[in-house]
Amino acid sequence: MSYFQRLIVNTLTFISLSVLLPDDMFHVNSFLIAVMASFILSILNGFVKPILLLLSLPITIITLGLFSFVINALMLTMTSNLIGQSNFGFSSFWTAILVAMIMSFVNSVVINHNTSDRYE
Repeated sequence: MSYFQRLIVNTLTFISLSVLLPDDMFHVNSFLIAVMASFILSILNGFVKPILLLLSLPITIITLGLFSFVINALMLTMTSNLIGQSNFGFSSFWTAILVAMIMSFVNSVVINHNTSDRYE
């Protein structure tokens, strides 16, 4: 999947989750904010996340990979702090973990669907 396809999937996921989840849990002010959040998240995932994954490797191994959801939630929280809590934000870190889990599921479904189309 190309970079722009991932940006579109993440943007649509942000918009969908802001509609599905209560506004006091997770909110996105506009479509432009969702696009900007998706772009900033991709930059953080490219530069900051590999460092955090390397530093947290022992904890990730002990938890059988479940700590990666915490790292993903941390990336979402950093994105929220860079954009501004009033435009894009979470009510708690647990909400960020929930959104990270849903986004991981959506991205894995889209990636698996995309790769299965190539082999047919």
